[in-house]
Parts: sequence; structure tokens; C-alpha cells
Amino acid sequence: MEEKLNKNGEDGNFMLKVATFIVDRRNLFFLLFGIAIIFSLVSMNWVKVENALSAYLPDTTETSQGLDLMEEQFITYGTAKVMVTNIPYDEAYMLYEKIEALDSVIMLDFENTTEYYNNFSALYNITFGYAEDDDRALEALDEVEAMLEGYDIYVSTSMGDASADQLASEMATISVLVAIVVVSVLLFTSQTWAEVPVLLLTFCSAALITKGTNFITGTISFVSNSVTIVLQLALSVDYAVIFCNRYKEEHQTLGIREADIVALSKSIPEIFSSSLTTMGGLMAMMFMQFGIGVDMAACLIRAILLSLLAVFLLMPGLIMLFGKAMDKTKHKSFIPEIPFVGKFAYKTRYVVPVLFLIVIIVAYFIQSRCPYVYGYTMLETPVQSEAMLVDELIDESFGTDNFVALIVPAGNYDKERRLLREIDAREEVDHSQGLANTEAMDGYMLTDKLTAREFSELMELDYEMAEVLYMAYAVNDENYAKIINGFSNYSVPLIDIVMFLYDEVEEGYVTLDDDLMEDLEDAHTKMQIALDQLQGEKYSRMLIYLTLPEEGDETFAFLDEMHTIANKYYEDVQILIPGEATSQYDLYKTFKRDNTVVNVMSILAVMVVLLFTFMSAGMPVLLIAVIQGAIWVNFSFPAVQQKNVFFLSSMIVSSIQMGANIDYAIVISGRFMELKDKMSKKDAIIETMNFAFPTIVTSGTMLALAGIFIGRMSSDGAVCGIGQCLGRGTIISIFIVMFILPQILLVGEKIIDKTSFAVSMPLKLERTSGLMRVDGVVRGRINGTVTGEIHGFIRGEASLFVNMGKLEQCEDDGRKLEDLADVDVKLLVKKDKEEEGNGQEIE
Repeated sequence: MEEKLNKNGEDGNFMLKVATFIVDRRNLFFLLFGIAIIFSLVSMNWVKVENALSAYLPDTTETSQGLDLMEEQFITYGTAKVMVTNIPYDEAYMLYEKIEALDSVIMLDFENTTEYYNNFSALYNITFGYAEDDDRALEALDEVEAMLEGYDIYVSTSMGDASADQLASEMATISVLVAIVVVSVLLFTSQTWAEVPVLLLTFCSAALITKGTNFITGTISFVSNSVTIVLQLALSVDYAVIFCNRYKEEHQTLGIREADIVALSKSIPEIFSSSLTTMGGLMAMMFMQFGIGVDMAACLIRAILLSLLAVFLLMPGLIMLFGKAMDKTKHKSFIPEIPFVGKFAYKTRYVVPVLFLIVIIVAYFIQSRCPYVYGYTMLETPVQSEAMLVDELIDESFGTDNFVALIVPAGNYDKERRLLREIDAREEVDHSQGLANTEAMDGYMLTDKLTAREFSELMELDYEMAEVLYMAYAVNDENYAKIINGFSNYSVPLIDIVMFLYDEVEEGYVTLDDDLMEDLEDAHTKMQIALDQLQGEKYSRMLIYLTLPEEGDETFAFLDEMHTIANKYYEDVQILIPGEATSQYDLYKTFKRDNTVVNVMSILAVMVVLLFTFMSAGMPVLLIAVIQGAIWVNFSFPAVQQKNVFFLSSMIVSSIQMGANIDYAIVISGRFMELKDKMSKKDAIIETMNFAFPTIVTSGTMLALAGIFIGRMSSDGAVCGIGQCLGRGTIISIFIVMFILPQILLVGEKIIDKTSFAVSMPLKLERTSGLMRVDGVVRGRINGTVTGEIHGFIRGEASLFVNMGKLEQCEDDGRKLEDLADVDVKLLVKKDKEEEGNGQEIE
């Protein structure tokens, strides 16, 4: 008999052999995971985080093209707004002179107007002599702050990563709170105290390796960097819990090692199937034009796969280590049974589905009016960062700046002047700044054309020298006609002639006295700064300060109108208008397409998984309708409250809610379909809800609280919005699958059966008696005692249709069925032990 059983295990149970290898080679996997964790502790410092959402816009968008062009053509100097409060004007002006005297400060705006001095507060707009991403610019800002020590100062700047550092600190706190919640929930739902460290070690290992492998993608978004670990814990907790529960079930009749092996062999396909719905929902984000969807999907899917590896490869070894402790620390489960839910479902089965249908139809129309926004200015977060508080204080005293850059082909100052004049005349524009309307000296603009005589008078330069200078300029400009016709009417833009004169002096062709040289150097410095920021090799940049908010229909319409105005002066050339307003306009346009794509693709992905899981067309439709209804209800709340929602929250949370929350519906549906033909429908739904409640309360509580913590404790609008919508959506999903889905299943189970497309295999009726081994799916009548789930022994009489697998007659030596089941498992794993060199016989 042992030879026959051993042969059956060797030939027919591949997963059991895989599980045996994993359990018996546990020290190898401990070593591999230890190396991976140590490596991750080092490599997590290699991860580059992108803090700008605009960086993930498609390359075809105006913002992306404009930012690339500005980086290539212009220098953006480091700037800062410094507000000093509780200070009289005379003292504020004294500070202005001190700041202006610093070598690192190349421009300083401060005047005795309400734009710079208001309510005993002074505002200094400082431009440093270093690029925005140069560390020396931050050092220069530190120097200014040190100079102002003792004053009440507030500093607003885009330099550095202060907001990113605060977000990282907030997420660290949130992670600790989520960890406390996880431990509390696991202690509450556990059946043995020692299983908690097994689960926690599995989670923490997967989380650390996920954090350490983020560098693989090169750069990840601040959103992914912030929420991946917390969501990984909440999304993948089910996998470890399923395996742990399966082990405890097998351990009732098997030893620690054998139960571990059998539980793993059964859990691998079960857990992997469960993960497919979650990954299917996340994969939908990869079809977004907005690159942050691909970034988040890649990070979360990798996190889930690493969680699966931790459960499949590390956790079996941990169970072997903690197995005896788990036996000694058993306790009664604290989760009560909930028969009242099943009874309520049965009584209301004809009412609740109709009401739910009405609710989701109404919710669909309400959520379509959800007020989405595409920037942070119109969002309110429960927590405000220090930078947000500073900006709010400055805005209260001096108003807000909303500007965009208008980029046009360089080389025609006259066109730029006329374009700026027309744009400045619009009521939507407060003022503009370009080379053509920036004053240089004595009322002359940078691009005003001056004759040699006018230039000599302006610079107090000898006229003959000015003529020689203009002649040299004409030669350099290959304008020989002017040399022949004379210079009386020859005019050159002021900025061009000053820069040319400075170059001539530097090369030694022209010599000036000290006073004139000082004036020239001062003019050259200011003009060079203007050129660096406003004129590139091929393009000119003009800054347009708007009176409109950063986003809204009026703002977006005026951006289109600016294109129309600019195209009158520059026909058949590309005009770009990058800026916060344009970035949000681009996000608005991509969202309309991405939101539809994400919803459709997440439904299709989950639909495919469910079709092959239940082999029925009706079941996927019912389950997806339930979760999609939960999503619509979720986004109906902010629509009713007229509370702005960051657009990214909708796409990300919809994907997660569809992919993860549907697992709760699968647990209930699968159990009900299994029980409905074995008992009355009422008893089946009562038993189903008792069975599903521990799983749902464990996973759902963690995911909901993780979302709530993120939503309540994050100062970043995007991260906060994701947390708020995820926490609320998970609670709604739990309520619907607990109190609405059961009624839908009771009413729709006939539809599910009729739409089943499971292939019926030819059945062979086999009759036998005595001791027999059954492997597979069978249907028929048994007269005797049965032990085992799918693979087991029967002693008695059986008439069975063998749907899948086989039925074999065995030699009966009179042993108990429990002993036979134990021997069977040991024999199935015997060969793998012999291959290790042990060779001992298992009794």
C-alpha cells in the first residue's frame, strides 16, 4: 500500500513537492531573505523621488514641452520671498539695504508700496546668483535668515525639499500607527498568540524589500514613495492570513511539518488567484496617459508580488520556527459569529436589491458632478505643513501670484513689445515682464533702440568713442550698409550694445575710466541676469502675471485666448505657455480621458479573473456591479458636500477599490455557492456570513484605517485625497458586501447557475467497497466514514462519478482512517527527504 501511495504522490501532486522543497530548504530562504533585507537597507537610500506632478505629464502636453524647453534655453535662478513682521518701514528699508549688499543676492525687490510693505510687515523678493537647483542658493538663503535672526520672519521658496521632508516624516508616523492597528487587529482575530510574530515578520520583510527595490525604476513619484508601503500592508495582509488559517486547519490532523507542507501546497494557487483581482485593478492604471498611474501601478504590483514571495518562501519557515509556540499559545477566538446578518439578508432578499439598484443609479448621476480640482490651491487638508502656513500668511498680507511663461521665437524685439502691450491691456492680466518692457536705466527699456549719440549721453561716454563702438558693432553684425551710409540714424537695442561694449572691454579693445567701468559692470550684471532668465539661444520668455485663479474654466479659456493673441504675431510656429495654470489645464484634459480608461480597464481586468474563477457570466456582473456601485457611492459624498477632490484620488482609489475590495465579495460569493446546494438557502447564507466575517473584518479594518490615517495626517493634497477616498470607500464596500451582497446572491443564484459555462467532463460511475483512496472532484453516494477534503480515504461502500482525478482500491490492513491520512502525507513527501540525504524511514 505504501508503494502505491508514494507513487501516487510522486506522479500526481506537483504543488506538494514544491511545498516540500520550500519547507525543507527553509534555511536557504532565511539566508536569501536576510541578504535581501540587508541589501534593501542600503539600497533604499539610492531611490530618487520626483516631487512634481507635472513631471509625469505626457511628453505631448504643453507643460512638458515648455518645461523641457525652459530647462534647455533659460537659467532659473533661486528665489525666495521673505516676510518680516512687526517692523516699521524705516527699519524694513534698513534691512533691505543690508540684504542687497550681500554678494549672493543679485536682485532684490522692495518698495514703499502695499505690494511690499503692509500692516507693519515687509516682503522682500530675493533672487540669488545661483541656479534654483544649486546648493549654494540654499546656503545663500541660510545667510539671509542668519542676518534676520531676532526678527519674526517667514520664508517661502521652491528651493530644497522642505515639503518632501515633512511628508516623509508624516508617513513615518502613519506607518507606525498602521503597524499598531495591524498588531491589534491580528491579536483580536488570531487563534494563537504566536502566529502574530509570524505574520509581522512576513509583512516587515516584504515591506523592507519593497522599499529597497524602488531604485530599480530609477525615479519614483512622491505619491508612490509615500503610500506604497502602507497600502502594501493593507492590501496583502489577506495572503498571510489565508496561509496561516490553512495551516491551523491542516494541523488539526497533521504534524507541524506535514501541515505546513500541505497548507502551502493548497494556499499557493488559492492566494495567487486572490491576488490576481487586486493586480488586475492596479494594472488598469498603467493605461493612463498621466505617467503617475504607471508609476504607482508598477510600485504597488511589485509590492504585492514581493508580499506573495514572502508568504510562499519565508512564512513556511517561520511557521516551522514558531510551530510549537503556536501550539502552546492557543486561545479562543475573539471574533463572534454574526447569524443575525444572514437572517436579515434572508428576510430582506426581495427588498434590498431593489433599493440598492435605485441607490447606485442615483449615486452614478451625483458622482458625475464631483468637484475635481487639479492643483493644491483649492484643496483643504486637515494638516497644514509649515510651508503652507507661511504661504497663507504671505498671501493674506500681500496677495497671491499666479503667473505663466509665454515662450516665443527670439530675435524680434518689436514683436515682443507689441505682444506684451496687447496682453497687458487685458483685464485678466495684472502685469507682464519681458525684455521689451523691463526698464534698464533712465526710462529706457532693455530692448529700446538707441543711436550712438543717445547711447553716449546715457552712459556719459565720449561721442567719438560711441561712434567707433557702433561701427565695430555693425561690422560684427555684418551690417556694412550702415558703415557706408553713416551712423546718424543707426540705432541698436540698448541691451545688445551694452553687452557688446562689455565684451570689447573684457577683450582689451576698449578702455574706460573707473566710474564708467563701474556703471558698465552694474548694467552688464543686471542685463545678463535678464538675458539668462528671459532670452535663450532660440526662444524668448515673458512672464505673464494673471488676475485669475490657478485653475477654473475662466483661467483655462484665457490660456487658449493667449495662444490666439500670440499666433497673430508668430504665425505657423509653436507657442508654449508653461506654468501652474497650464499644468492644471493639461491635467484636466488628461483626466477626462484617463478616468474613463481606468474605470473600463479595471472592470475588464477584474471581469476576466472572475470569469475563470466562477466559470459563470452572471457572477462577475453581479460582483462588479456591487463594487462599482460602492465606488459611485464613495464619490457621491464629496459631490453632495461640494468638497473639492484632487483628481488623482478618483483614478487611484477606483482602481484599488475595484481590485482589492472585490476580494471581500469573492469570499462571500464563493462560500455561498459552495453551500447553497448542501443546505437550505437561509442556513447557507447564515453560515457564509459567519465564515466570511473574520476575513473581511481583518483585511477591511486595516485598509480602512490605513486610508483614514493617511487622509487625516498628511499635509500633501494628493496623498491626503487618496487616503480620505480610500478609507471612506473601503468602509462603504465593507457595508455593501456585508448587508447588500448576500441579498443579491440569494435572488441571483439561479441566474448565476444558468449562466455557468463550466465544461462538463464525461463521467464514469465507479462502484467499490472496502478501503479506497479518492483524489479529485467526485459526485455520488457514500455509505461509510469519510476523512480528508479533496484527497482522502473512504472505508465503506461508494458509488461515485469521478469528475476530475481518480479513485483507487487500497489494501485494508485495519488501521484507523486518521492514521492512514497521516501516513499518506508522510509518504507523499518522503522522496524529497530522501533526496536531501536523510534516507530515514518514516513510520
